[in-house]
Amino acid sequence: MTPISSSSRARERFLEAILQSAIEYAIISVDLESRVTTWNEGARRILGWDETEIVGQPVAVIFTPEDREAGVPQREMTAALTEGHGDDERWHVRKDGSLFWASGQLMALRSDEGELEGFLKILRDRTEQRENEERQRVLMHELSHRIKNTLTVVQAITNQSFRSANSMEEAEQSIRARINAYANAHDILLQKNWLSATMDTIVEATEINLGLEPNRVKASGPAVNLSPQAALAFSLVLHELATNATKYGALSVDSGSVEIEWSVRKNAGDDRFDLLWQERGGPVVEAPSKKGFGSRLVNTSLSAFGDVSFDYAATGLTLKLDASLQKLQYQNCPDAEA
Repeated sequence: MTPISSSSRARERFLEAILQSAIEYAIISVDLESRVTTWNEGARRILGWDETEIVGQPVAVIFTPEDREAGVPQREMTAALTEGHGDDERWHVRKDGSLFWASGQLMALRSDEGELEGFLKILRDRTEQRENEERQRVLMHELSHRIKNTLTVVQAITNQSFRSANSMEEAEQSIRARINAYANAHDILLQKNWLSATMDTIVEATEINLGLEPNRVKASGPAVNLSPQAALAFSLVLHELATNATKYGALSVDSGSVEIEWSVRKNAGDDRFDLLWQERGGPVVEAPSKKGFGSRLVNTSLSAFGDVSFDYAATGLTLKLDASLQKLQYQNCPDAEA
């Protein structure tokens, strides 16, 4: 390899080539009055100003108004003089006014005799990395929130199933079935990146999970998206209603059937979601003397979204829900707990 010339002009060209090729870094030099003296290609790409536009301008233009008012540029220079470098980890301003997150340092430039001649500032755009870290933080927080909610529901299912069961075997079966219904709802939500699930999908999953005959359950209604919280609540509710209908209600006899109907009703400022569960052709119904876990779960889960009513008519159990569509679709609606 031919050695690089030691002449000052060749060395300057060599250093200039290095400076301009470092396009991932904004490399800026400023004089003792904090005015820009050099501006590399990386600075142009990251910050937007051409060298001819920015040279001679105060370097403070790349700082936010809040940081300028707080004296951040001056503090960086003081740190560079007293500590050898001034760390830079904050939002900066591009030519078009947009913000980007940068990390870097400010260092003092001195002559061979040690005289202060200016400062060298090196920045790197870390916006994407910061946004990724922020997304990870939000996802971890959301995951923690979901796990806590899930454990709370599972704990309630377990405790109440034991209290209402007549035997350990019955409790075990109830717990397994309810948690399985809850898990199936999670699977449906995961298919949509935990954003929503449709009402008809939840109904279909309930039918499959419990092995219900299609001709015994008639479901109809428009396409309605439910938030994760509402989808989980409806999964547990429909599981309880269908299980009760299979053991004691319309689905316990060959002649019985269940109708599930839902609709959306326009209402000024708050559209309404109407749900009807209607059992027909089953044994004569009698109102329970006391509420069991299933009825409490249904009422508590649905009342978080609207008004719930039960009708224990002799011809069959009827449940009606008049809910706020906004609450059913709002991602941050408080979870319905078992």
